[in-house]
Amino acid sequence: MVEHRPVSVVAKVGLIGVLLIAASGAFLGMGLFMWNMGRDMSTMTGAVSQMGRDVSSMAQDMRVMTTKMDLMATSMVEGQAGMSQDLQRMRVGMEHMGGEIGTMGGDMHNLSVNIANMTKNIAVMTQNIATMNGSMAAMTNTMGRMSFDINKFTRPESIMTPFR
Repeated sequence: MVEHRPVSVVAKVGLIGVLLIAASGAFLGMGLFMWNMGRDMSTMTGAVSQMGRDVSSMAQDMRVMTTKMDLMATSMVEGQAGMSQDLQRMRVGMEHMGGEIGTMGGDMHNLSVNIANMTKNIAVMTQNIATMNGSMAAMTNTMGRMSFDINKFTRPESIMTPFR
């Protein structure tokens, strides 16, 4: 048989002390948990309030953007109409320029023919200058001999001395 011994007062006080410490720890832990949860809930409430303000601001921005997109669409329609007129004027100008280029081609051909004729005339003139240069050389040679002969007549003594 098992005997029951009376539990001593120290053991009872110790057991009650341990239970009180455990209860105090549980109370403290629960208090910290509640305090942290309250702080987190406050932060979350602030975040939700800020999100509401952000959504409201975004809705306002969307209204402004819609207005600007409408204005942009109107401007694009007007711009396309203006660009179509500009392209039509450009086409007419290019057709005119094409005609002018054709005329310029004819003028360039005539200029080429005139330059060819001028080149032929320059060749003939060059030949004439070459002939004239030859004639001038012959004349200079003749003049030199005449000068020598005239010199002999002005100094008759030079005729008599051959090495002078």
